Amino acid sequence: MIEIKQKETCVTEGRDSMKNEMALEFDAISNNESFARVAVAAFVTPLNPTIEELADIKTAVSEAVTNAIIHGYENVYGYGRHGEVRPVCCKIHEGKVYLRCRIEKGVLYIEVEDKGIGIENLDKAMEPLFTTKPELERSGMGFAFMEAFMDDLEVESKPLSGTIVRMRKKLKSGAWIQEE
Repeated sequence: MIEIKQKETCVTEGRDSMKNEMALEFDAISNNESFARVAVAAFVTPLNPTIEELADIKTAVSEAVTNAIIHGYENVYGYGRHGEVRPVCCKIHEGKVYLRCRIEKGVLYIEVEDKGIGIENLDKAMEPLFTTKPELERSGMGFAFMEAFMDDLEVESKPLSGTIVRMRKKLKSGAWIQEE
């Protein structure tokens, strides 16, 4: 089941102020990774982002959602080695990925959350090239890409409780929105 909620508020009292939020909940399976990327790209389009900004956002979302699916829930179907045929809609473990986005004054805030196994050693997991799934030919660059493509990255995780990845990106195209 995919649930979409969107709330938009626009108040003009001498200054332009816009806040827009959305929340998605979807099954932790590999074919929903592309859905999440496209949903966030569509959500941010009213701010007229550049092609580069869109590519950065989509890559960061893709990495965060993929991490939730294969590391949080260990649902590796669809992420196998090249040449292997693995169905993209199969689950090894039940689980949901929660994606929340907010645009406020030209800044995009993204949260990707899972209620999976969590990260035992967050410092180690954040190191470039570190992976717990080398058998799947994972590069270990997920957090490094998120950090490189977004302005801010924060990861909160507890073993057996899940992980929340928070990212922020100021969009150049949102510069017309005045600060209070």
